[in-house]
Amino acid sequence: MSEEKKENESAAENAADTADKKAGGEEQVAASEGEPAAEPEKEAAEPEKEAAAGKAPEQAKAEPDWKDMYARTLADFDNYRKRTARDREELVKFATSDAVKDMLPTADNLMIALDQAKDKEDPFVKGVRLAYEGFLKSLKDHGAEPFDSVGESLDPSRHEAIATLPSETIKEGRISAEIKRGWMLNGRLLRAAQVVVSSGKGQK
Repeated sequence: MSEEKKENESAAENAADTADKKAGGEEQVAASEGEPAAEPEKEAAEPEKEAAAGKAPEQAKAEPDWKDMYARTLADFDNYRKRTARDREELVKFATSDAVKDMLPTADNLMIALDQAKDKEDPFVKGVRLAYEGFLKSLKDHGAEPFDSVGESLDPSRHEAIATLPSETIKEGRISAEIKRGWMLNGRLLRAAQVVVSSGKGQK
């Protein structure tokens, strides 16, 4: 019985040694298998850093220049403000152009009446002259003034030629007579003058 007991104890010890060796081998295998796993993570992190480093200059280059955009916007707004102010000033200066133009025939009729008057010293004629002069002053206060054309060269931008006649005193191509006076409003043509152009001296 003692020998069998010894044999059983020896077999148990051998089994325990085998189990310990087997467990130690598995731990070594697991350790050897786990060590290289950290290296790919490190290698994978390096390309990400390189990619981030490569993108940084491109992002900085693509970023808009806010100062330049602000300066351009400010300049555009200043130009718009000046243009708006200029347009408003032009509108005020020429807002009465239609009304003033409608008054010009009255000035024409008064001038014709004075030219046709035989007695310039007649009180009635003097009264008409005073009315005409006051009317011209009112038009001038609104920026409207007539301009003279007789003796001037024909200017298509200011004159409307309705006839060509010989003249003993006016050179050829110049205005010899004025049918209707031309008018300016604040430096701009309001009504072109209707004129007769000289064709030079006629044959006797």
